Amino acid sequence: MTELTTPARGSHALETRSRTVRLEATNPEGSFLGKNVAREKFTSGVDSGFAFADLLFGLDLGNAPAFGFAYPEWRGHLDDVYFHPDMSTLVEWAPGLDAVIGDYWLKDGTPVPLCPRNLVRKMVDRLSVSGFTATVAVEIEATVFEESVQEARSRGYRDLTPLGGSAGTAYHLAKSNDWVEYMSAVARRLDEVGIAWEAWSDEDAAGQIELNLAPGDPIAVGDAWARTRQVMREVAFEQGRTVTFMAKPTAGYGQASHLNVSLQRDGINAFYAEEGPSATMRHAIGGLLATIEGTASIVLPQITSYRRLVDLSGPPVTVTWGISNKTTAVRAVCGHPTQSRLEYRLPGADANLYLALAGVLAGVIAGVEREIEPPEPVDAMAWCLPPGLGVERLPDTMTKAADKLEQDPILRDLLGAEFVDYWVGTRRWEWMQFHTAGGDPFAELSEWESARYFELP
Repeated sequence: MTELTTPARGSHALETRSRTVRLEATNPEGSFLGKNVAREKFTSGVDSGFAFADLLFGLDLGNAPAFGFAYPEWRGHLDDVYFHPDMSTLVEWAPGLDAVIGDYWLKDGTPVPLCPRNLVRKMVDRLSVSGFTATVAVEIEATVFEESVQEARSRGYRDLTPLGGSAGTAYHLAKSNDWVEYMSAVARRLDEVGIAWEAWSDEDAAGQIELNLAPGDPIAVGDAWARTRQVMREVAFEQGRTVTFMAKPTAGYGQASHLNVSLQRDGINAFYAEEGPSATMRHAIGGLLATIEGTASIVLPQITSYRRLVDLSGPPVTVTWGISNKTTAVRAVCGHPTQSRLEYRLPGADANLYLALAGVLAGVIAGVEREIEPPEPVDAMAWCLPPGLGVERLPDTMTKAADKLEQDPILRDLLGAEFVDYWVGTRRWEWMQFHTAGGDPFAELSEWESARYFELP
């Protein structure tokens, strides 16, 4: 194994001309966290780092400390971890405000094992050992409502009015101007801060949007995802609207974060073969399916995440793959020298994309390094399959998925035992909070979930 590469530090400090610099990173839950510092403070600390209390790795979405599992040695005493800015991400966010994304490191100079961005870097470095680079892309889904966030809060995030009308058919162009104005403003803001996007469109549910970010390096795409969601929230606030990335904000359709991934070696797409999946793609599929039940815990992080997994409603429900088959968990796009790729269709819109990318790349790495052969592809619809066909269903509850992750030796090896044990512990804590603090497992969507997940992550 190689040492973890470090982001660019310090070289662009003097380019910061704004009075304030916003430090940005996600916690494992996917919430976008940070602090605003004066320019002088930023310049003086850009090399040494900025102290954050380790509670950012210990609080749940209800702002309570998560208990019931062993803390790592460095956590639990409200000690400091250090945010180190990646200066390649420095942008002017608004007049007088710059923004920079970074990672969390320990006092001894080693990466925080729970830092989502560092986990992606760890997978990118592991791929490089075998001579591969990865290109990824993400489809962001969100639902926008007419009401302001203050009104949404007063209603308990219930009975809100979808922006653009009640029509719920994909690619619908006859939307009211308020819907178009919102997404046009989002696109302009993305252009202003240098985030490359490819397309946006109406999605299946009323008020639902799909926004496609441009493909790129996994860390850069993760950064673009985090900032895009911030842009979408800020534009909603400015226009008196509200937006949510819940996996299922209403009892209707859910929301996803489909991931597309390909591997390149010496600039050549290693997933391409004229006759179909290349050997590298085939092994990547094998690794993804071998780890998908454990990875489900990472890409389906919250109680509501599992309410998406309904046959015939869009998300995958089985451990399957197929060529151009969107009913399977992994869709292979084959036959094109540059566009051959795998679409990983399981993640919900509530997933932390950094962690989702780390989990997916871990599966790809395992498959390629160990030459794992996948099962036969599914040519028919992968929903509503009768028992007896030898096709496993994906975990459909938080605790089932956490158990699978805990028992997965591949993910434990690649992502690290400290991360796996931490994540499993927090998922079991979240399950307990739901069942003891007002959650209703028999509701299509409980009030507890709306209050906890609508705004965060």
